[in-house]
Amino acid sequence: MTLPATESTTEMTVRRIAVQTPLAFGSLTARFEAAVPALDLAGLEQLAARGATWDELQRAAGHEAAYELYRFWTHSPSALLHLAGNDAPSRIYLIGSLALSARLFRIEPGTALHAPLRIELHAHRAGGTVMSFDQPGSQLGSYGPNKIRQAGYELDRLLGDLLEGLDLPRPTALRR
Repeated sequence: MTLPATESTTEMTVRRIAVQTPLAFGSLTARFEAAVPALDLAGLEQLAARGATWDELQRAAGHEAAYELYRFWTHSPSALLHLAGNDAPSRIYLIGSLALSARLFRIEPGTALHAPLRIELHAHRAGGTVMSFDQPGSQLGSYGPNKIRQAGYELDRLLGDLLEGLDLPRPTALRR
């Protein structure tokens, strides 16, 4: 039996933010990856499959992330897209907070669509690097419940703290 698809429409607008910096692409990606450590997702999934507790899982994540954010996934589309004549280096990340992701999933599993967050870095043709992302609070605000909206604002703050830690300007939208 197939259930009908549901749609929800909100008046909220997703706010896309692009921060341009004079830093070279390689320099900014190295700084970003140092500030947002990678998770060993395969190892954590194996631990969960063996019946680990949430506390054990968090301990196994290892290092404490300076900005409470971890890299869940990294992809370099430029490795393939240069074959089509695109020469700008680019890197895409899914980053997030383990604790906030767990809290959001408990409230509404569908929030996994927006937490972890998608971040893109690319070399700008005129020099420097651009970091682009959708404001977490504007994405999660579309779910409705106040607890989800508040978690979105917390992610806004964490992302703003990360930007400042990378010596990038904190966009007004991430000031709460």
